[in-house]
Amino acid sequence: MPESRSSATPPPLSAPPVVTDQLTDPVVARWKLIGGFIIIYVVWGSTYLAIKWGVQTIPPFALGAMRFLLAGGALYALMRWRGAAAPSRAEWRDSAIVGALLLFVGNGAVSWASQRVSSGIASVLVATVPLWLVLCEAYQGKRPRVMQLVGVVVGLVGVALLVLPSSRAGAGGRTPVVDPVGAVVLTLGSLSWTVGSLYSRASQQAKPAALAIAMQMLTGGVLLSVLAALTGDWARLHPSNVTYISAASLLYLIIFGSLIGFSTYMWLLKVASPTAVGTYAYVNPLVAVLLGVALGGERLPATAFVAMSIIVGGVALVSLVDARRRRS
Repeated sequence: MPESRSSATPPPLSAPPVVTDQLTDPVVARWKLIGGFIIIYVVWGSTYLAIKWGVQTIPPFALGAMRFLLAGGALYALMRWRGAAAPSRAEWRDSAIVGALLLFVGNGAVSWASQRVSSGIASVLVATVPLWLVLCEAYQGKRPRVMQLVGVVVGLVGVALLVLPSSRAGAGGRTPVVDPVGAVVLTLGSLSWTVGSLYSRASQQAKPAALAIAMQMLTGGVLLSVLAALTGDWARLHPSNVTYISAASLLYLIIFGSLIGFSTYMWLLKVASPTAVGTYAYVNPLVAVLLGVALGGERLPATAFVAMSIIVGGVALVSLVDARRRRS
């Protein structure tokens, strides 16, 4: 699951062009922007299949723990080596809370549910974060617009089509389109991601932003490591049983999913409009579904594609209304 824009995401690790370059060299800037969007569309969309492959021979919580401990540890060491000040106790506390909500619960839910649902379905249910954001902000007193509520209803109808029993050819009686337990876990993970994103807006985070995200990864990784110990994931992890594809998936998640992807995302927020960058929320599911079918051998019933289209449509409606609100 990608880090929310409202949480601290790391700045570029390798000095990409600064904003002024984008203004003085529009031809080069166009290609750099295109490359940046390709990264967040394809890399983030591909992480769902990577997780699916990873949990085939690496227990889910152990996979998440190794991913975030290694990525967070490397990023934290790099930031301190570059001269970042040691975080305060309050900054560690708030990073721990954000890391727990986003990475421990949010990404942990994706890793666990990937054992039960396809990568495409997982990506679509994670993409419901903007829907939950509208409801959570309404609970806080921010009145949503009518079309935002319509988008929420449309999106939740799509979720219901996925998890509620329906007739399927060749199946006896009425069965859900996807595993309901996996879908519920993903939905709760998305809700936790939303709460963590809202909390991060007012929390005390370390600077630079890369240091804060490293702290979130470390705390999320520690919590996942503890959960892996409690559930027996570490005991079930035998290096001799880990396939090359699972090991490669873990390495891909660390380097591309947790470092390069987030760095590019942070850079894009500086040089492109938030509305354009936010399109990843409904492009990632398309990429994930296509990769799952083409490379993962996943086969989805027609009802699933209808439900997924409805969900993505609801998310797009909420996002576009929110973008118009910011411009007005």
